[in-house]
Amino acid sequence: MTPHESILKLREQMSLSIIGQETLIDRLILVLLANGNMLLEGLPGLAKTRAIKSLASELNCGLSRIQFTPDLLPSDITGTEIYQPELKEKFIFQKGPIFSSLILADEINRSPAKVQSALLEAMEERQVTVAGKTYRMEPLFMVMATQNPVEQEGTYPLPEAQMDRFLMHVTIDYPDDNAELAIMRLNREEQSKQKSETKKLSPQVIFDVRDEIAEVKISENMEKYIVDIISATRYPGKYNEEIAKWLDFGASPRGSIAIDRSSRTHAWMEGKDFVAPDNIRAVVHDCLRHRLLLSYEANAEGITPDQVIDEILKQVAVVG
Repeated sequence: MTPHESILKLREQMSLSIIGQETLIDRLILVLLANGNMLLEGLPGLAKTRAIKSLASELNCGLSRIQFTPDLLPSDITGTEIYQPELKEKFIFQKGPIFSSLILADEINRSPAKVQSALLEAMEERQVTVAGKTYRMEPLFMVMATQNPVEQEGTYPLPEAQMDRFLMHVTIDYPDDNAELAIMRLNREEQSKQKSETKKLSPQVIFDVRDEIAEVKISENMEKYIVDIISATRYPGKYNEEIAKWLDFGASPRGSIAIDRSSRTHAWMEGKDFVAPDNIRAVVHDCLRHRLLLSYEANAEGITPDQVIDEILKQVAVVG
């Protein structure tokens, strides 16, 4: 089985237990293949936890769930040094839950910025520094953080610096009526039947896929298209006065890197070895919606980042 066939099989297996959330499955796999981290926003009960559990199960890799609460401490995530007087080295490092392949940071905005920042080094450098010593993360590593878009009382908005470290900010909504019916039936079946064991996918397949994605070609025109989209978020006045009124700050260089990595991964998942404009447009909303800072006027008018991105895509043309 080729790496591409293995990923299609992974998507198929996950779809059996996660119904009505195809976008969530695709984005979860895409972010993992692109070696990034994902911020997932959706109402309770929409299979956010179930999705990453299913991914960990199909990949046969470790999963840590960290429930963020106001009283959580940074050391509860990264780990801490324990005093052991009977040992030659008096202090030994006890690893925290961050030392796993897949991390579910549940309701990340329930904790203050100091705790949220405990993830920063792990997400960006794939390492954790405690008491002057550096500890490497697992070779396969991804953080999926969740937020509830409705209940905001007692929450702490994520700092812009941390938001920027998520490759994608994915939003999900309720499943349709047919999917809702299938979910009820699946739940009944799971209660009455034992789950049959299926062959697990080796994590090595993910590394093989990443090597193939690195070979996906992106033309100079497509590179220019990405740069023009990012430029339009920073200097919107050159394109449209209304967009300029809506935006205070645009995307950082991490935005262009995110679109580049995500579009090449999206192209590979579609079985192509080159990036087309449609691949860029398919990922641009998820890559930019958390990187745009809207103005007071935009918020007062109820304008969303997705609407701003839609307008930017109308104004920015593909060169060549």
